[in-house]
Amino acid sequence: MSQKRIGIRREDINKWERRVPLIPAHVRELIRDHSIEVYVQPSDIRVFPDGDFRMKGSHVQEDICPCPFIFAIKEIPIETLEKDKVYSFFSHTAKGQPQNMPMLKRMIELGCSIIDYEKIVNEKGQRLLFFGGYAGQAGMIDTLWALGRRLKLEGIETPFLRLKQTVNYASLVEAKEEVAAVGKLIQENGLPPQLTPFVCGFMGYGHVSQGAQEMFDLLPSEEVSPRDLPGLFRNGRPAARGLYKVVFKEEDMVRPIDPGRAFDLQDYYKNPQNYAPVMEAHLPYLTVLIVGIYWTSKFPKFITKPFLRKFYGGEGTPRLRVIGDVTCDIDGSVECTVKATDSENPVYVFDAENDRALTGIEGKGPVVMAVYNLPAELPLESSTYFSGGLKKYVPAILAADFRGEFSRCGLLPELKKAVILYRGKLTPAYEYLSKFVH
Repeated sequence: MSQKRIGIRREDINKWERRVPLIPAHVRELIRDHSIEVYVQPSDIRVFPDGDFRMKGSHVQEDICPCPFIFAIKEIPIETLEKDKVYSFFSHTAKGQPQNMPMLKRMIELGCSIIDYEKIVNEKGQRLLFFGGYAGQAGMIDTLWALGRRLKLEGIETPFLRLKQTVNYASLVEAKEEVAAVGKLIQENGLPPQLTPFVCGFMGYGHVSQGAQEMFDLLPSEEVSPRDLPGLFRNGRPAARGLYKVVFKEEDMVRPIDPGRAFDLQDYYKNPQNYAPVMEAHLPYLTVLIVGIYWTSKFPKFITKPFLRKFYGGEGTPRLRVIGDVTCDIDGSVECTVKATDSENPVYVFDAENDRALTGIEGKGPVVMAVYNLPAELPLESSTYFSGGLKKYVPAILAADFRGEFSRCGLLPELKKAVILYRGKLTPAYEYLSKFVH
């Protein structure tokens, strides 16, 4: 079997997943410049039609068994896994995610290897392959769309009603034009007085947050610091001006437990147990919150269910209408993210009193947008961007030796860091996952 064959599997996790890891133009480059044979499973929903791949020299067929290397975006269905194959995809296993442990277990049994895109990082630990910016852009649009609908339910008409879900726009350009048109209406007519000041908060400042901010910046807004928030509501009356943006960094979301110590970012990363969350103090000032920060269970939870129960338990309506959790960590940094949603049912209301999710926008509590694969709502642009990064690594993956010892496989350092499973065995950096595989 030729080692220079790759398969691109059909994304079938749901009908909304239209992305592809390698686009036709980049497939053509791999065939032309590296003599790689490419097999593509047919798909009725993929953003690039099957014919585009045929025209660029790919074999479009159901059977991709001849390929030792399989490239995908999302998780691989267990029943399609094949013995000894090298799979490159977002496995969502590195945190021991329960829903994907059966897949990991089966790949161990079959002697498979996993290269996880999320773990391809440089010497500084920065990710080299990601969809983050597009997740933020799509998440911001969906959040503002949900906000318009929620406010209308309250009897408040706003220009946000003009927006559609991201998935319903033909392109990112069209979506941006619509957001800019909303911004123009706000610039000309303002917002209803009960909404001013309108404050949108962003947790984090990485690719996800930057994408969301890029979209929000199409609106006529002014950036303020977290310490400026109380001043917008001085003397109990909100200022008359319109939209504000505030970005929360780590030092704005936690404080040292020891009052005599100053905040230190590196110490927080190393010893998060020595820091207490203070993010909840900012929430009364916000209309919208975008969650775009990397989080694992070692870090504190920034917004808790007990706080939300009290916050939404009174007679009045808090200003915070919508939480757009772009990171979609279930029971993670914000505890109201109790489930992931999809593009068909993108939002729910978190009923804090009864600890439950109510599909839609009706109910007492914040509307939560937690679509778990947001970049799929911008399939053309996100696939093209991602493929541009991935194509550089495909020849290196095929050149590696997956028959011998992991230590001598010959993978580039950044790729080697991303190998979770090698020939059915967890690599040293991921041996901790053994406790999650039963």
